[in-house]
Amino acid sequence: MSAEATNPATPGPAAGSAARWRARIDLRRLGRAALLGPTARDRLPSAISHVVDAHRAHHPGADLDPLRRAYVLAESSHRGQMRKSGEPYITHPLAVTLILAELGAETTTLTASLLHDTVEDTDVTLDQVGEEFGADVRYLVDGVTKLEKVDYGAAAEPETFRKMLVATGNDVRVMSIKLADRLHNMRTLGVMRPEKQARIAKVTRDVLIPLAERLGVQALKTELEDLVFAILHPEEYEHTRELIVDNAARTDDPLAEIADEVRGHLREADIAAEVLIRPRHFVSVHRVARKRGQLRGADFGRLLVLVNEDADCYGVLGELHTCMTPVVSEFKDFIAVPKFNLYQSLHTAVAHPGGQVAEVLIRTHQMHKVAEAGVIALGNPYAPAPDDPADGERVDPTRPGWLSRLLDWQEGAPDPDTFWSTLREDLAQDREITVFRPDGAALGLPEGASCVDAAYAQYGEDAHACIGARVNGRLATLSTVLRDGDTVQLLMGQDPASEPSREWLEHAHTPAARIAIQRRLAAHPAADDAREQREEPPAAALRPTAEGSVLRSTTADIIVDQPGATVRLAGCCTPVPPDEVTGFAVRGGVVTVHRISCAAVERMKSAGRAEVGVRWGDTTECRVTLLAESFVRPHLLADLTEAMALEGAEIVSATVEPPTQQRVRHTYTLQLPDAAHLPALMRAMRNVAGVYDVSRAHTPGA
Repeated sequence: MSAEATNPATPGPAAGSAARWRARIDLRRLGRAALLGPTARDRLPSAISHVVDAHRAHHPGADLDPLRRAYVLAESSHRGQMRKSGEPYITHPLAVTLILAELGAETTTLTASLLHDTVEDTDVTLDQVGEEFGADVRYLVDGVTKLEKVDYGAAAEPETFRKMLVATGNDVRVMSIKLADRLHNMRTLGVMRPEKQARIAKVTRDVLIPLAERLGVQALKTELEDLVFAILHPEEYEHTRELIVDNAARTDDPLAEIADEVRGHLREADIAAEVLIRPRHFVSVHRVARKRGQLRGADFGRLLVLVNEDADCYGVLGELHTCMTPVVSEFKDFIAVPKFNLYQSLHTAVAHPGGQVAEVLIRTHQMHKVAEAGVIALGNPYAPAPDDPADGERVDPTRPGWLSRLLDWQEGAPDPDTFWSTLREDLAQDREITVFRPDGAALGLPEGASCVDAAYAQYGEDAHACIGARVNGRLATLSTVLRDGDTVQLLMGQDPASEPSREWLEHAHTPAARIAIQRRLAAHPAADDAREQREEPPAAALRPTAEGSVLRSTTADIIVDQPGATVRLAGCCTPVPPDEVTGFAVRGGVVTVHRISCAAVERMKSAGRAEVGVRWGDTTECRVTLLAESFVRPHLLADLTEAMALEGAEIVSATVEPPTQQRVRHTYTLQLPDAAHLPALMRAMRNVAGVYDVSRAHTPGA
C-alpha cells in the first residue's frame, strides 16, 4: 500500500474559501531544496518559504530568525538520513511545521517543531537546543522526545506517552507538536508493513485522536480519523469513498440550493454573514450512513455560517427559525455553554420543501478559528498580557479539567501496563459534564460519573471518609449517577481512619477514584475485612423486635374513658406525651392508643370503628420507637448508642437491617425518663456523623 493510498481524498473546501487553503506541498521538492537551498545568514532558506508564508498569514509581525536558525540546525543534523519512503529526513520536520503554521501556531512552537526529532535521532543535545533557542523550545523538544527502548523495553511506548502528557500539563504546545507529527507519519504510513500500519493506527485511534478532540484541534482530528479508517476498515472506507464520489457527480446539489436560500434571508435581514458548504469527512459520512441508512444529498455536508459578533449568531438563528422550518430537536447552544475543548457554535437544522434536511453551524470567525485549531489557535498561552506583567508563575489558561484529572490519577498508576490501559479507557469517555459544589465552584467529570467520582475529584485521598451526598438538595447514595448541572454536597465523616468500601469500585467511573480506592484497599486489607464484618450487625448484641408490634403502656399514665380497659400504645405511630391521641377498642378489652395524625386512625374511622377517649395523665416517663437511617461507616453503631445514652435514653430493643447500597436502617425502642426529652434526643441522633434522618416509627400495617 502506498503512502497516497492511506491518505483519503478529503473533499475540498467550498468555493469562495479557496484562498484560505493551500495545496499539499511536494515533499520531494522540499527535500531537494533542503539539501541545495541557500543557507546564508541574511536570507531565509527557500525550503521553509511555505512555512514562512503560512506563519505570516497568522502572525504578520513575527520574528522569523528563530525559524531560519532552527531549519539550518535541523537540516545539517539530519543530513544524510532518509525516511523509509526514500525522501530526505528533513522533509518530515518541515511537513510537521507546515501543518502547525497553517493552523496558526506561534513562532516558538514552529521552532521546536523543526527541531523535534534532532535530540532523538541526531547528535544534538537538549542543552544545545536550550543554549541556542531558549528554555521554552528546549522544554517542547524534550516533551516530544521518545524514551529509548533499550532503557525501557516494552514499557517505552506507554512511558513515553506518560512523559508527554505530564509535559503537556505544563505546556499544551507539547501535544500540539505530537499531533502534527503523528498526522504526517500517518499520511506516509503506506511504506510500512501492514501489521505495523495497523498497530500505529490503533494507538492513533485510542490515544491521539481523543487527545486531539479534547484539545479542540478538529482539523487534525478529522484527518487522523479518516487515515485510521482507511487502514483499519479498508472495505468500509472504500464504500464510503464511492458514496462521496457518486454524490459529487450529481448535477443537482440540494445543499447549494439551501445555502442560496439562507444567503437571501440573511441579506434581507441585513446580517453580514458568510455562508459556506462544509463537506463531511469520510468517517462523518460513514456515521451518518449507519445512522440513517439511505443518504440524501444534504447528508454529505453541512452549512457553515460565519459572522462577526456573538450577537449576530443569535440573529442568524432567529432568521433561520423564522423564515425556514427548523428541526427543533437538533438545536444546541455551545456558545452559552461551550464544550470542554473550547468549542463554541450554534447547531441547528432546517427542513427544505424538497424533503432535504440541512444541518447548520453558526459561529463567529474567531470561534471558527478555535473550532479548527483548538489550543493551537491560542498562540502562546503563557505570554503575559501587556498590562499584566509576568510574576514568575506559569499559569496555563488552556489546562482543562480532564487534563488535570489525568495528571492526578497517572501518579497513582502502579505500572506502565495499568497506566496504558487506564489511559485508553479514560480517553474513550468523550463526553464531559459539569456539576457544582454548594459554594458554586464547578467540578468537571466524565459523563456517567457518580457521587464516588465527585468525592475523589474534590477531596482526593480524603474522600475515603465520605459517607454520603446530597444531590440538588436531596439525600443520595454514593452510587448515584450525576447529570450535567447537578449540585452535589458531599457528606464527610469525622473518623480519620475511615476506609472506602470495596463496593465503591462498582460505582467509580473515573480512573482517579478507582486507582485511589484500589490502592487504599491493597494497603489496608485487614481494615477492609474488618469493615465488611462491621457492616453486618452482630446478632448477639442486638435484640430484634417484630416491626409493627404493640407495646404495653407501662411507662406513661394514660386515662381512658372505658373503665377496666387495658391500654396499649400503637406500634405504628408510637405516641408519647404530649402527642394528641385517640383510642380504639380491640378484642379482649384492650384499647390501642394512636396519634391523631396516624394513617391507621383514618382507616378505622372509615371502617366505622368507634373512637375511645384517651388522654395523658401526670406521668412523663415514656417508651418510644425511633427509626434512624444512615450511611455505612465504621463505629457508627457505637457513636449512635453513645449519643442516645448521653440523652438519658435506655435502649429496650434494637434492629439493624443489613446494608443496602451503603445505607442502613435502624429501629430503636427507647425508654425515656421524660417525654419532653424526645426532641433533644432526636437532634442528638441526627448529629451523629453518617446519620441523615431520624423519625418516629410509623408502620402502616400495624
